[in-house]
Amino acid sequence: MFEAHFQSFDDPLPAQTGARVQALRAELARLGLSGLILPRADRHQNEYVPPSEERLAWLTGFTGSAGITAVLTSEAGLFVDGRYTLQARTQVETSVFTIVPIAETTPEKWLERNLPAGGKLGYDPWLHTTEGAERLARACAAAGATLVPVEPNPIDAIWPDRPQPPLGPVVLHELRFAGEATDAKLEKIRGEIATLRADALVMSDPHAVAWTFNIRGSDVAHTPLPIAFAVIPKEGRPVLYIESAKLSNAVRHKLEEAAEVREPDAFIGDLKSLGAAQRTIGLDQATGADALSRIIGYAGGKVARGPDPTAMMKAIKNPVEIAGARAAHVRDGAAVSRFLAWLDLEAPNGKLTEIGAVEALESFRRDTGLLKDVSFPSISGAGPDGAIVHYRVTRSTDRAIATGELFLIDSGGQYEDGTTDITRTVAIGEPSQEMRERFTLVLKGHIAIARAVFPEGIAGAQLDPFARQALWAHGLDFEHGTGHGVGSYLSVHEGPARISKLGNVPLKRGMILSNEPGYYKAGEYGIRIENLVLVIEGPKLDGAEKPLNAFETLTLAPIDRRLIERTLLDAGEIAWLDAYHARVEDTLTPLVDAATKAWLRAATRPVG
Repeated sequence: MFEAHFQSFDDPLPAQTGARVQALRAELARLGLSGLILPRADRHQNEYVPPSEERLAWLTGFTGSAGITAVLTSEAGLFVDGRYTLQARTQVETSVFTIVPIAETTPEKWLERNLPAGGKLGYDPWLHTTEGAERLARACAAAGATLVPVEPNPIDAIWPDRPQPPLGPVVLHELRFAGEATDAKLEKIRGEIATLRADALVMSDPHAVAWTFNIRGSDVAHTPLPIAFAVIPKEGRPVLYIESAKLSNAVRHKLEEAAEVREPDAFIGDLKSLGAAQRTIGLDQATGADALSRIIGYAGGKVARGPDPTAMMKAIKNPVEIAGARAAHVRDGAAVSRFLAWLDLEAPNGKLTEIGAVEALESFRRDTGLLKDVSFPSISGAGPDGAIVHYRVTRSTDRAIATGELFLIDSGGQYEDGTTDITRTVAIGEPSQEMRERFTLVLKGHIAIARAVFPEGIAGAQLDPFARQALWAHGLDFEHGTGHGVGSYLSVHEGPARISKLGNVPLKRGMILSNEPGYYKAGEYGIRIENLVLVIEGPKLDGAEKPLNAFETLTLAPIDRRLIERTLLDAGEIAWLDAYHARVEDTLTPLVDAATKAWLRAATRPVG
């Protein structure tokens, strides 16, 4: 009945792990190395990488978006965070790789214990930041070993059918969506370069390049990203390094109004020239590869490491981007509500599967006529699959959504005016009392974030406990952050701000973040409730000594009332939920069909 256009459910091909690790060890021996450290990364430290950069997946079979392996002569470890522990165990040959939760043992600590004295650990300086390379060097020194840069990457020598680098066409991101012209952005960036006391800034993050030059691309799945570098001098024209095959004449002409456009092959030579001229070059500490520091430093230049100033500029949406985000969420909310109404009819018959649900939801989004892509592969988890935080259904894991289970669906859309991300947990049939109670504890945390009022300067780490207090009071918790930043028709995971234990960047008005507490009972069910929120001006209070901020909830779709244990909610929480549902119904009813209207009316009835 439905078909997915933007995501596939094919099972990854078996990794042939044993043979590939054996070939890697032979190559390392040829190079005189004791081991190799390999992260899931490309030259830009992207979260999502092109197929040509999926070295970690090719070697280990692990397809998660974050991970790192260390392969030594007789041992190998795969390090993953709490999102991926279960996934790694199902994908990776544990007779070859030991799965190591990174929260318990970092790669550096593991290397200190396992590297042989006098050994040489190889690393690809393009796949690690300088800060990351320095941590590895310290770990090697503690083991009496040495960290050695290796180019080209040893994996490339043993990967016979490695895909070609992407050449997706670049398109202009129109001013009616971007809200600010490239020249204006460059002027602000030059001001920041002067503040850094640098002569130029290397833009290593393709998201920053896309934002600055108001372009989008298709080099990375589900994120409209053109892979490119740029150098922006304090004075003079910027240089954009991008494959000319990606540029139409019209796009090239527009870009050349603001910058010189050069082939990527010229990038390293130009960096060496800047270094030879003893220039001070700003480098993003989060995405700038150690190779860049080495190139500049060896040529005689000075590297000024710090945050890319565009990261904060990009995170604080301008009025046009905010208006676009609101419009995208209304459109997306209508599509999601159509899906949820459809799900309530289809799921009880026992024939609907996890893949069927994903295909249907994508189809409802495509019906808007404005969907450019999904913003990430949908997480569609029925029963025990919902307890796998980043579960990705495949043909072999697909299961029917059964009565008596919880169904968790986490998905999003890419529209030119905004990026969406929403999770809903739905009761299929009659939920257990435990399900209702734990769902309500998660809901209390979600509402606590949504209602938060906080002084200017507060960072996400200070708000993160709000989402956990109700769970903590019952001895429960969840092992992921409460919220991540979201781009404007860019990455669904955008820095620098987040709501998590590690979120140390102050939340600023105009930032868009997710609000997604959860609870996961391994082998039984998962619960997550996610809306996107916009940081706005808070209430003006008499006697307040600091400006206050608050959140505006952008996402619009019902939260399953059947899973709410009303006695666990206080009056303020009930008032918030009823007001939210009234807004959902009022906003979406004019946009949906008659059957969905009737479903919305029932799904948004007051709880109080």
